[in-house]
Amino acid sequence: MSWHGADDPIPGDHFSCDAIRTLIVPRSRDLGSFAVRRALPSTECRMVGPFIFFDQMGPSEFLLGAGMDVRPHPHIGLSTVTYLFDGEIMHRDSLGTELPIRPGELNWMTAGRGITHSERTAPALRQTGSRLFGIQSWVALSAQDEERAPAFEHYDAAALPVLTGEGKSVRLIAGEAFGARSPVRTSSPMVYADVALEAGAVLPLDPTYDERALYTVSGAIEIAGDGFGPGQLLVFRPGDRISVRATEAARFMVLGGEPMDGPRHLWWNFVSSRPDRIAQAKEDWRQGRFDTVPNDAEFIPLPEDPPPVRYP
Repeated sequence: MSWHGADDPIPGDHFSCDAIRTLIVPRSRDLGSFAVRRALPSTECRMVGPFIFFDQMGPSEFLLGAGMDVRPHPHIGLSTVTYLFDGEIMHRDSLGTELPIRPGELNWMTAGRGITHSERTAPALRQTGSRLFGIQSWVALSAQDEERAPAFEHYDAAALPVLTGEGKSVRLIAGEAFGARSPVRTSSPMVYADVALEAGAVLPLDPTYDERALYTVSGAIEIAGDGFGPGQLLVFRPGDRISVRATEAARFMVLGGEPMDGPRHLWWNFVSSRPDRIAQAKEDWRQGRFDTVPNDAEFIPLPEDPPPVRYP
């Protein structure tokens, strides 16, 4: 997904659990055909492990003839991570990939030194109406991988390990956690999981990674006596073992990893450890030097020049 401007999230209320460092409540922003809630980056927290961007897409319902239309746009220095709860998106990129993604599946596109892609609702779905609900995140690449060749990998739902029992269902999207390992190749140590709990079920979160967070999707959870509803990002302090209890049927995403190997600069759709590399990417897109997406001639122009943001 391309960067769209969004209001700063609302800081959360005070809470009693010392394990929670920051509570972020993303504001909803209407992009025309669908709404997004941006949890990262925010003024309270710029990154969690390698996660530098985290958007909730929808839930939205498209009427006949309507759909998602994110025109071709560029990326460098990151991997885009697309995961859906409902609906379907047609992914196309400058490598020649043309593939739909559906709920429970994973699209992992590594930009490296540069890639262009688009995300749209397929024509057949526009004839019947459709829905969209999911998470789009970006993970920054390690310094050694920032200039690697671009790549795209799709994982069917059956390829991602699912752990069940005691009222819990955990799909491990990427990384290593809960005694399992995802087959997804990552640039740095991390965890990303889709968790569903029945009412009363408890999920322990070990302090395996220094930077961890939880994003509530639906239902209600409780941590050390504090309750949280949908659409909130809970950023944890390092070193604490945390227990998450569902006070009603709940779904949430667990994300995190080790701190990055140095600061990252973010400008529009570009991430890099070097400001001069972002300046080069801007000029490359302005001059049409990025590879194009076959059969998708539109593109998003380079936006006005806000200053690059450095994280952390």
